Amino acid sequence: MRKVKDFYYKKAKKDKYPARSVYKLEEALNKHKFIRRGDSVLDLGCCPGSWSLYASEVVGPKGIVVGVDLQEVDASPRPGGSEIIWLRQNIMKPELITEVRKIRPAFRALIADLAPRTTGNRWADHQQSMILVRQTLALASELLLPNGNYYCKAFQGEDYPEFVKEVGEQFQKVKTVKPRSSRVESREVFILGMGFRKKRL
Repeated sequence: MRKVKDFYYKKAKKDKYPARSVYKLEEALNKHKFIRRGDSVLDLGCCPGSWSLYASEVVGPKGIVVGVDLQEVDASPRPGGSEIIWLRQNIMKPELITEVRKIRPAFRALIADLAPRTTGNRWADHQQSMILVRQTLALASELLLPNGNYYCKAFQGEDYPEFVKEVGEQFQKVKTVKPRSSRVESREVFILGMGFRKKRL
């Protein structure tokens, strides 16, 4: 476990990313291609910025990334990357949708690597995680373009299978992803929904 942690920690430092979590996005993207050149990406829970920085490189100068977090983030895009707009907002607040739509009405991809403050109580931590991930899915339903993609971290637990079912009701394909850079003993997994079914009004 420690060797894995040290490897990805050192790799992030070498590659000049703020956190090792970047490789949880990179690995999934390399395999499933749910973000492409020119795409628009909404990154929820973006601090300290690694996912937004990597997504910016993937979409390139014709794309755009909007990063949202309770904490302020101020990181410049890497060479060849798209513009990144940082928003200090609470994803649980209804006004977030209005603020995001001032920048862009809808996005090709929504990604989220957020997690609650853990207490050590597995049941309580799982419940708090479910509140957050269900909110990201609600935001996806409002802010994704038709056929858009969704990639979100969740903690496995008793409500997890039901959440996967909820994602499946809105996307053509659903996969559970466990990146190599995620610790083996960790209950975190990532839900990938591809091909958003935009409901007609």
